[in-house]
Amino acid sequence: MNEFSRKEIIDILKDDSQNEWLFSQANDLRKKYVGDEVHLRGLIEFSNICKSNCKYCGLRCENKKVERYRLSKEKIIFLAQNAVELGYKTIVLQSGEDTYFTKYILCEIINEIKNLDVALTLSIGERSFEDYKAFREAGADRYLIRIETTDKNLYTQMHPYMDFDNRIRCLKDLKNLGYEVGTGCLVGLPGQTIESLADDILFFKEIDADMIGIGPFISHPDTPLKDSENGNFTLALKVMALTRILLKNVNIPATTAMETLNPNGRIIALQSGANVVMPNVTEQEYRPKYEIYPDKVCMNEAPSHCRKCIEAKIKSIGRYVSEAYGFRY
Repeated sequence: MNEFSRKEIIDILKDDSQNEWLFSQANDLRKKYVGDEVHLRGLIEFSNICKSNCKYCGLRCENKKVERYRLSKEKIIFLAQNAVELGYKTIVLQSGEDTYFTKYILCEIINEIKNLDVALTLSIGERSFEDYKAFREAGADRYLIRIETTDKNLYTQMHPYMDFDNRIRCLKDLKNLGYEVGTGCLVGLPGQTIESLADDILFFKEIDADMIGIGPFISHPDTPLKDSENGNFTLALKVMALTRILLKNVNIPATTAMETLNPNGRIIALQSGANVVMPNVTEQEYRPKYEIYPDKVCMNEAPSHCRKCIEAKIKSIGRYVSEAYGFRY
């Protein structure tokens, strides 16, 4: 049984007695639809400057304790070249919502990275249709913009000055422009319900998302949610497993946040439906400054060490690193 009603999803999320079956089912479907290969995406965090003020994020504009940085175009290209030399087939450019990076600057960067013969994912937040169109025409293949929660009231609480409907508009524009579209949710946000998590999963299916990133909420000491309890690792894993079961052949990362809560979090996720890992290829001097949440793993490791480490872990569970670009179809 690979299709569930909303009520069945809610019941599974509430009932931990079925966890072993759930994770096994998700792993079997992962093997059937996307195989044993694991896609590695090289992550470049090129700016921690952000105009947004999301209550859960350490990069929020009102956090004055962050040492802000912005990499030059030349540095971004250099890091991408290094990632290609390490064997990455996809580069992920991620930043805060930094308005310095105009459509024109980003298109130049996209063009140069695409000349390296890689797939390119952008994760840079809300932009206009015209910007998204220009990025696509410049060569960008994928775009990641997490909904975080489909509960409109909760979304409004967590995202001051932002508009839920505009977030949906972004996802629709990206889909219409032919991107592989990534989204996802935070599990364990204060005020979140099991019912809204079920709605998140159904939303991923409704929009036919190509990539879904699911991670537990981790409270940051310099945000309004500093005293909130962290999300539950097992619940986040269950949301991820159900997403695999319902969407079959999508790409699902084993997120770093899972490993922050559990030392073996990414490997457990890979055995519960995930098929992607996104090692950080940003230089070590910048990594601690890109602190969306505290205690991220691999903060002080060189990109080459990260690559070898995760590849060894993948091999230890009988899987292998893909040499393909990792598109959904």
